[in-house]
Amino acid sequence: MLRHRAEPRTHAGTGGRAATRSVVASLAVGALLLTGCANLMSPPAPETLEIVTGAQPGLDAVALPGERDELVASALEQLPALAADALERSGVPGLAIAVVYEDEVVFAEGFGVREAGTDLKVDPDTVFQVASVSKSLSATAVAAAVSEGDVTWDTPIHDHLPEFAFSDPIVTGLATIGDAFSHRTGLYTGAGDDLEDLGFDRDTILDRLRLQPLDAFRSSYNYSNFGLTVGAEAVATARGQEWAELMQQLVFEPIGMISSSARHDDFLARDDRALLHAYIDGEFVAAYDRDPDPEAPAGGVSSTVNDLAQWMRVLLAGGSLGGEQIVDQAALVEAMSPQIVTSHAATGAERPSHYGHGFNANPQVSGRMSVSHSGAFVLGAATNFQVVPELELGIVALSNGAPVGMPEAVTASFLDLVQYGQVTRDWIADYGAAFAAYTEPLGDLVGVDRPADPVAAPSDEQIVGTYTSPYFGTATVQREGDELTVRLGPDGGIALMLDEWSGATFAYAPSSESAPWGSLASAVFGFGAGGSDADSGSGGEAATTLALTSFDERGLGTFTRKAG
Repeated sequence: MLRHRAEPRTHAGTGGRAATRSVVASLAVGALLLTGCANLMSPPAPETLEIVTGAQPGLDAVALPGERDELVASALEQLPALAADALERSGVPGLAIAVVYEDEVVFAEGFGVREAGTDLKVDPDTVFQVASVSKSLSATAVAAAVSEGDVTWDTPIHDHLPEFAFSDPIVTGLATIGDAFSHRTGLYTGAGDDLEDLGFDRDTILDRLRLQPLDAFRSSYNYSNFGLTVGAEAVATARGQEWAELMQQLVFEPIGMISSSARHDDFLARDDRALLHAYIDGEFVAAYDRDPDPEAPAGGVSSTVNDLAQWMRVLLAGGSLGGEQIVDQAALVEAMSPQIVTSHAATGAERPSHYGHGFNANPQVSGRMSVSHSGAFVLGAATNFQVVPELELGIVALSNGAPVGMPEAVTASFLDLVQYGQVTRDWIADYGAAFAAYTEPLGDLVGVDRPADPVAAPSDEQIVGTYTSPYFGTATVQREGDELTVRLGPDGGIALMLDEWSGATFAYAPSSESAPWGSLASAVFGFGAGGSDADSGSGGEAATTLALTSFDERGLGTFTRKAG
């Protein structure tokens, strides 16, 4: 039954487990008897902290400040105001929210608009690109494949993708599907994303990952879209399916997610869909389409809050829905449980955070575990869900604006109201600060003044030509009308305008999922045998190399000129 607001219920909330309540109280130090001490007063009794004790200490948690049903009902009543405030303060055009409680959808509503400047309202069936929330959905699919005996989380990737390779042959032989889904293969964050930005397909990107350097295998955590994708491809190959078909068969159809897909074309075919809004010059602007098909397992799902609410019911019910077991509970619990530490304490005082297989898994301040994930497209999407199994409670928030921490603020505020009876901090401001780096321009020339007395640039004859990279492929430098450009990608479809800066250094403005609006980087032509002298070329010799600095984070951004 769908209820817009939850009504208070009569039975007592117990935190979702058989539990006893104990009172943890401080001793009243220095308590005095008044007899014979008329001029002294006993100190006030200290406030007590109530703890819900479980079958083991790891299940203990801070007690709720009231009956659970009543707290959830109160939080639901305040949720529309939280959403309105979040939209107003963030400037994001649209937001949809759904809440699941005790295996029922108790809230599903849209706020704002699907496209800025229009009156196209967001509703619970508006389809959003969910970005990296896809990882948790994909992990659910893998858990279902584990349930059917196709693979295990410990199945080596190489068993099903024998042609795939990492740069280290030991990692190639040992890395498992679970390693891929917990981001511990050693691939660095962003590996392959740059190729996707240029328009390369999944097969090409996965093949070229063998050129990427690696961090420590299994002891390092580096969030990697294509690291996870290769694990998903191993599962799809084991089943003889394409990934989008696998998702449809193992997740969307069994759960009844009728508006969900892992194909971008399906998203574009929806009439009721939210457009992406990038953050450009202080405003959210619908300026881009984002086709995430190459990394579909990591970021390619589109869905609605009504669909995702049904999925959260599965997560909270141990893999079942309406009495039918969709996913084996043990396989799903393994995915939703910590597998690697994602942030280590700097001083010893901080709580660490953890990642499972496609899920964040972290304790709340209350002591209750939260399983969650955020999604972010710099080109214009931000999403978040959190489920708290102890409370039988889940919330999902989908938005159509670049990541500024707004969905996370909404879900955190709601869970605060349920667990503490109040919002504990200004989540909009604090998450906004935490997410600020996502929309900050990048590049070595950002904020740098153009030289007042630049060195003359090389002639077109010296630098026009074709340059190649084993990783990025071909870069073609050519004159197009009055513009000097470098074209990249499988069909030269990405054109970067080269603006004279000084000598053999040119400026260009990358604009992609990996480069927010306002980014500015240098393209440097090299001359001579080593191609290292950026200011040479005055003798008329031809350039031998081209370094594109925004593509060079892992040392792969230098192209060598082809002879002839």
